[in-house]
Amino acid sequence: MISCCLIFLCLLAGAKNVSAQGFENIVQVNGVVITSDSLRAVGDATIVVKNKNRGVESEVSGVFSIVCYKGDTLQFSCIGFRSKEFVISKELKGQYCTVVQPMVQDTFYLPETIIRPLPSKEAFNYAFVHWRIPNDYYEKARRNTNAYLLKALAYTLPRDGQESQARQMAQQAWGQFFEAWKRGDFRKTDNPYMSDSY
Repeated sequence: MISCCLIFLCLLAGAKNVSAQGFENIVQVNGVVITSDSLRAVGDATIVVKNKNRGVESEVSGVFSIVCYKGDTLQFSCIGFRSKEFVISKELKGQYCTVVQPMVQDTFYLPETIIRPLPSKEAFNYAFVHWRIPNDYYEKARRNTNAYLLKALAYTLPRDGQESQARQMAQQAWGQFFEAWKRGDFRKTDNPYMSDSY
């Protein structure tokens, strides 16, 4: 019985020592991500603990905060910037660390892209030669304000939000008016301004 208690106490002391060492290795890293040339804040930068599934994103002001262990490596990445790594020193004293991470802009050159409105080069060349497009602004305005075309568009286009709301409010107002009329809210009472003909 006494030996069991001694073994239990030894295990308990070892567990406390291990948990204390684990707590001492935890570091709260607070920092800011900035551009290296103009010292502007880099928002939406991704800060990930290397080889672990943990990370955060910097705010619009470039500020971030993450918890990791001493000896961990932080990876900084953002679109348009070169990736960076920062190693938390194992000899760091205390549980807090401040990092100011500058990021260097990276330029990507994409291959040239030509966008045509027609599916093939031959179709584009045919359209360029044979299509008749009015060059004068008056002709364009006359076609765009054609009464028949505007009337057709008015019948076929759906209502926008403001028109739908106005129609719904009008229907509700008329519905309330008819309900009040059925109840007799407009009958003559003691109102001297109401005519006897009602």
